[in-house]
Amino acid sequence: MCGIVGYIGEKPAVPFLVAGLCKLEYRGYDSAGVAAIENNSLVVEKSVGRLSNLEGKLAGNTPCGVIGIGHTRWATHGRPSDHNSHPHTDCTGKFAVVHNGIIENYLKLKEELIAKGHVFKSETDTEVVAHLLEECYEGNLEEAVKKVLKIVEGSYALVFMTEHEPDKLVCSKQDNPLIIGLGEGENFIASDIPAVIAHTRRNYILNDGEMAVVKKDSVWVMDRDGRPVTKKVFEVNWDAEAAEKGGFDHFMLKEIFEQPKALRDTMAGRLAKDDNRVELPELKLTKEELTGVKRIYITACGTAYHAGMVGKYIIERLARIPVEVDVASEFRYRSPLVDDQTMVIVVSQSGETLDTLAALKEAKKLGAHTIAITNVVGSSIAREAESVLYTWAGPEIAVASTKAYTTQLISMAMIGLHFAGLKGAIGQEETKELVHALRALPQQAQEILDDIIEPLQSFATEFKNNEDVFFIGRSLDYAVALEGQLKLKEISYIHAEAYAAGELKHGTLALIVENVPVIALATQMDVYEKMLSNIKEVKARDANVVGIGFKGDRELEKYVDHVLFIPKTHKILSPVLAVIPLQLLAYYAAVARDCDVDKPRNLAKSVTVE
Repeated sequence: MCGIVGYIGEKPAVPFLVAGLCKLEYRGYDSAGVAAIENNSLVVEKSVGRLSNLEGKLAGNTPCGVIGIGHTRWATHGRPSDHNSHPHTDCTGKFAVVHNGIIENYLKLKEELIAKGHVFKSETDTEVVAHLLEECYEGNLEEAVKKVLKIVEGSYALVFMTEHEPDKLVCSKQDNPLIIGLGEGENFIASDIPAVIAHTRRNYILNDGEMAVVKKDSVWVMDRDGRPVTKKVFEVNWDAEAAEKGGFDHFMLKEIFEQPKALRDTMAGRLAKDDNRVELPELKLTKEELTGVKRIYITACGTAYHAGMVGKYIIERLARIPVEVDVASEFRYRSPLVDDQTMVIVVSQSGETLDTLAALKEAKKLGAHTIAITNVVGSSIAREAESVLYTWAGPEIAVASTKAYTTQLISMAMIGLHFAGLKGAIGQEETKELVHALRALPQQAQEILDDIIEPLQSFATEFKNNEDVFFIGRSLDYAVALEGQLKLKEISYIHAEAYAAGELKHGTLALIVENVPVIALATQMDVYEKMLSNIKEVKARDANVVGIGFKGDRELEKYVDHVLFIPKTHKILSPVLAVIPLQLLAYYAAVARDCDVDKPRNLAKSVTVE
């Protein structure tokens, strides 16, 4: 997630902007920039890479204006570069804007603006906002912003500035955080509290649909139609470290709670408004080319591999193409049967996982069509693959992957629907049902987060001293069980194993003893009765069973010791919701055992060696 800062007051703006961006470095970024008004002229400086690169450019040449905006960018549209860095300006260089989020209709707007004579300097979605501001401006910045906000579609936190009115900043938000820090003779804007906490603890937290005119002595908040909004001052009582985590105790918990937004962002602009198709123009594949694909391999490591297992089921179910899933570290060493009738999909949060990158290169060498699912624009895997589907999860700080995994799952679902649409493999009604279910996932994920914290804390405390925990499931629930056990053992250090529930009689039951915790997933209705039978088997050995099922499942309650309910969804999308309780269970178990949640021993966020 990008970082935004803004300042207006009586002091030089740029030193605050740079310091504020430094406080937001934990959010992750690939470039940075600032804009200030000096002697009634807009001055912009930006650089790809670390903030130190920007500071180097500013050394001895720092604008001394008392109004400015700054930004650290996490690329979504256009690879990291100086040109793609924020702030973005219009054709005249008199308007500047910084933006977090995604402008979904930017391509259409860009075409219209180019037809009017506008010249673009970047590949980003954000630059259209700067040109729209130029187009709409008639002498009043806030009125121009209102017009712009009626045109753009998507999610955003936006801050606008123009040399025509050097006494004000205008900002607005929709689905992306934005706060206004209240000072004396100065005011601040930021995407997060750590940027301003050294200067003020009094803040306005903007809500969706609100905009504000910020001057050095006043802040005027309104809705997008200009009606005044009364705001309460939010007094921050966190320390600086806690502020970076948004008040959460750990980055992992913060990132678990960011999943509704990450899901929403990853689907943004990719679901047709009439719900009859998924639109993935970034996958450079025609109907004829897809028809020529006889086999798909999905290859990845760790959590991404588990997302691939779900992807196998979805693509086979929807597109009717055979899919194999391989651990990337094994793929290239087994002489895979890959040729020009093969597609290889690689999955990596960082886009730098060495084994996955090597598998991708091997697949290309053998003639396969390659697709990457990654979270980092411009990463090695993104550059190497023929097509890239980006997950817009924002950076993950915690080593244990959470929001990256769930956005990989919905990426797999969108690919499956896209392929099915190209092939005509499923009907329009089923497509609409699935797209509608996709749209519902962010709110359903939020419902889970709102409902289950207290029982999960209780369960985690109950089995924190156990040496073993087992996870069982069938069909897609087995893939989710694998991810659940990985989360538990990597951050709590409890030995955990996942088993296909139908394999219990083939040896696993020997490990089930009195009070051993068993997490049983039961969301797949086509194997539901068989799953209940498996639950009865472990209960007969006196296991302590926690069941996970859909709301309203009173039958499951009869056979387990505890039950956690998730909202009902289409069965191929249930992994997105079912994994959230497992993430939280692992988190609270680690907390109960006093483990280093965000930095578990011996592990790294991105594995860039074999």
